[in-house]
Amino acid sequence: MSNYRVSPGNEAASPLLRLEELRTYYPIRQGVLGRTSGYIKAVDGINLDISAGETLGLVGESGCGKSSIGRTMLRLEPAHSGRIFFEGQDITNLSQHRMKKVRTKLQIIFQDPYSSLNPRKRVGDLISEPILAHRLATRQEAEAEVIRLLDLVGLPRSAMSRHPHEFSGGQRQRIGIARALSLKPKLIVCDEPVSALDVSIQAQILNLFRDLQQELNLTYVFIAHGLGAVNYISTRIAVMYLGKIVEIGAKEDVFSDAKHPYTRSLLTANPITHPRMREQSRFVLEGDVPSPANPPQGCRFHSRCPYAQAKCQEEEPQLADTGMPAHQVACHFPIVEGS
Repeated sequence: MSNYRVSPGNEAASPLLRLEELRTYYPIRQGVLGRTSGYIKAVDGINLDISAGETLGLVGESGCGKSSIGRTMLRLEPAHSGRIFFEGQDITNLSQHRMKKVRTKLQIIFQDPYSSLNPRKRVGDLISEPILAHRLATRQEAEAEVIRLLDLVGLPRSAMSRHPHEFSGGQRQRIGIARALSLKPKLIVCDEPVSALDVSIQAQILNLFRDLQQELNLTYVFIAHGLGAVNYISTRIAVMYLGKIVEIGAKEDVFSDAKHPYTRSLLTANPITHPRMREQSRFVLEGDVPSPANPPQGCRFHSRCPYAQAKCQEEEPQLADTGMPAHQVACHFPIVEGS
C-alpha cells in the first residue's frame, strides 16, 4: 500500500480531494453471454491528496490510467474499490440525487473541444444549460452570467448566438472552459485540454488557465502525455505507469532530479536543442507497454527498465521518500544524481 499522504506546503491541512486505494477496473467480456473473463486494471490502488489552489500534473503514456483517474474522482466512472473524499465527505457511493449537489464543485474539460459540445445548440445555450439544470439562476440571470463568462475566457458577446462549428479549435476550447466555470467549481479536471490545438494556441490556453486559477482560486488536475505543458502550468507532478503512480513531487524536484527511470525517459523524450547534450541525455525505452489486463509481477516497469534486477521481478516497490520534501518514488533502485 502506498504511503503518500503529504499535502504540499502544509502537512496538517486537509486536502480538497483525497483518493484512498482507488481502483478502476473495466471488465473483459467474452462469449455470447458476455461473461467476464478478466479486468483491464486501468487504475490499481492509487493514494493521492490534492490541496486547494494547486495544479497537479498527471503524466504518462497512453493507456496508463490518467484519464480513468480523472473521470473516477469525478464519479463519471464507477470505482471498482477504494474511497474518494471531497472536502472531507466520502462521495464514493453517494446516490445520484446527493451527488448532484456535489457536481457543481467538480467539473471537467475534455480533450476534443468539438465533440464535447453539442453542434445543434448555440453557445449561449451550451453555457447556460448547467446553470439552469441546477436551478442556480433564472433565464435572465443566466444570460447575464453567460456574457460574463464569455468575457472571462476572451470571447465576444456575439458568440452567444453562434454554433460551435463557427469557431476555431482554440475558441471552442474557450467555450468548453466557460461551460465548466458556469457552476463556479472548486476543482477542474483538465483532460489533455491543449493536445488537439496548435502550439501557438496551446500557449494562449495555458495562460488562460493560469489567469483563471489566480482570479477564481481554482484547483486543477492537469492530464497530459508529455511534460512540456505540465511543466508550465503545474505546481506538482505525478507520473503514472500501468495504473500506478511511480513518482510524485514538486515540479522543480521532478524535473531537476527525477528518480524513476520511467520519469527520466519522459523527460528526455522532449527535443534537446544543444548538440553536446543530446547523446548523454538520451534515455530510450525498449519494448512495449505490458497489458493492463495482465500486468507483470513485481515492478510493472521492470520489463523495460535498463536498471532492473532480480528483486524488481519479485517485489512490487511502494512510494517512498527520496529525501526531498513530498518527493516520493516507487523504485527499488532509484536513479542517483549523475548516473
